[in-house]
Amino acid sequence: MPSDDRPHWLIFLAQLPASPSSARVALWRRLRAAGAASLTNGAWFLPVSDEHTALVTQLAALVRTQEGQAAVFKVQSAELDDHAVIERFQSDRAREYAEFDQRCRALLEEIDKERRLEKFTFAELEEIEDDLQKLTAWLGKVQARDFFPGRQQAAAKGLLRDCEAACASFAKDVYGREGLGN
Repeated sequence: MPSDDRPHWLIFLAQLPASPSSARVALWRRLRAAGAASLTNGAWFLPVSDEHTALVTQLAALVRTQEGQAAVFKVQSAELDDHAVIERFQSDRAREYAEFDQRCRALLEEIDKERRLEKFTFAELEEIEDDLQKLTAWLGKVQARDFFPGRQQAAAKGLLRDCEAACASFAKDVYGREGLGN
């Protein structure tokens, strides 16, 4: 008998009619937003939690209203290859962190460009602050579905801090140029 300290998983199986495809796309989006990993077409994994249990229960009911079939299973890790499942979750998050990294670096490059062009305007500052706000919200979403965090999460947090510092420095220069600095 496996010990209770091993991971427990929710397995969500769903099959929807081929048409309309919008139901399948909506299901896929909701599962991906929750951080679910797809092991095969129509089979999704999530770590067991009250939130995940409520989600897949709701999605199963929704699938059935769309003339589809759905089932939810709870399994203990001894019944699965934990390493493979965890690697799948980490691979999904790695792709998200890589894209986050690119967007952060693009923001840092944008700030450097505006600095070189000496474009210290409130309009530029507002645009940069909006981009930073989007990055902050995005990282929060990725972290919420990063069930097995590692060095990539720490690196993303560090890069966001770099963006925050660059934005603050740029803001200080804008206010200084406008005669509003200290």
